[in-house]
Amino acid sequence: MKKNKLITVFGATGGQGGGLVRAILSDQNSAYQVRAVTRNANSDKAKALVQSGAEVVEADVEDIDSMKKALEGADAAYFVTFFWEHFSAEKEQQHIKNFIEAAKASHLEHIIWSTLEDMRQWVPLDDDRMPTLQEKYKVPHFDGKGEADQFFKDAGLPVTFLRTSFYWDNLIHFGMGPQKGEDGNYYFTLPMDDKKLAAIAVEDIGKCAYGILKKGSAFIDKTIGIAGEKLSGDEMAAKLSQALGVTVKYNSVSPEAYRNFGFPGADDLGNMFQVKQDFNAAYNANRDEALSRELNPELQDFDTWLSKYASQIPLN
Repeated sequence: MKKNKLITVFGATGGQGGGLVRAILSDQNSAYQVRAVTRNANSDKAKALVQSGAEVVEADVEDIDSMKKALEGADAAYFVTFFWEHFSAEKEQQHIKNFIEAAKASHLEHIIWSTLEDMRQWVPLDDDRMPTLQEKYKVPHFDGKGEADQFFKDAGLPVTFLRTSFYWDNLIHFGMGPQKGEDGNYYFTLPMDDKKLAAIAVEDIGKCAYGILKKGSAFIDKTIGIAGEKLSGDEMAAKLSQALGVTVKYNSVSPEAYRNFGFPGADDLGNMFQVKQDFNAAYNANRDEALSRELNPELQDFDTWLSKYASQIPLN
């Protein structure tokens, strides 16, 4: 008889999955043991998970048989996709279908699916306030996931739909941190006008997911939106100034200007920020900081996150 339930965590060497793996392994009283899924078990991150006590297995979202094997004997699973590796909502949806096919062959009691809204509920394809991308999306990395929520429902799987928020970690890893201007000041650029951006530390997503698991079946078939704090660009710039020891000013640009910045995915992100700006109240209402803290008592606000990670934000 198994002592603990087993959760298979896909994306275990990434931010979300890694956060969930570490949350469970650091809890000495956890009812779960962890099977961490990676495409490369020889990577430094995978080896670190082994040293922490996780079972590490190799599987690939392109290979359904490998996914079925990773789910063998598991009681629960965490599914997350990797849009920014290929920038294709179509490919992402195929990977989601692969997750579902593998899950249907197993006997999972609980799936947590890391998802986002279908932004076309607010900006239909025929709405010309922003361009349509990939022929049938407004915000491909949101819409593809949101549309796929129905795939899980149609399959009759026991799913919690976990809506995440903007990662503060993007300031470190995604080039979104303050940039030095010709006047010597630093500028934090967002196309959000004076609206508040719901955001979170990526490691807290995993901790919130663990909180959902610990609630048993309470959140099955429910949609949960999480955030650490909601701040305006000016508020974020002020906190960045304090943490970094330099003057950071908020550079509010139009979504159209952001779409034309030219980096890969700029059009997708420009559209995303425009929806978050134009439908700010509705979007932010989907993300509950109080519930997030209930699920994860260690939930960080922006100041707390900066006290730990500001030194890693590159100042160019």
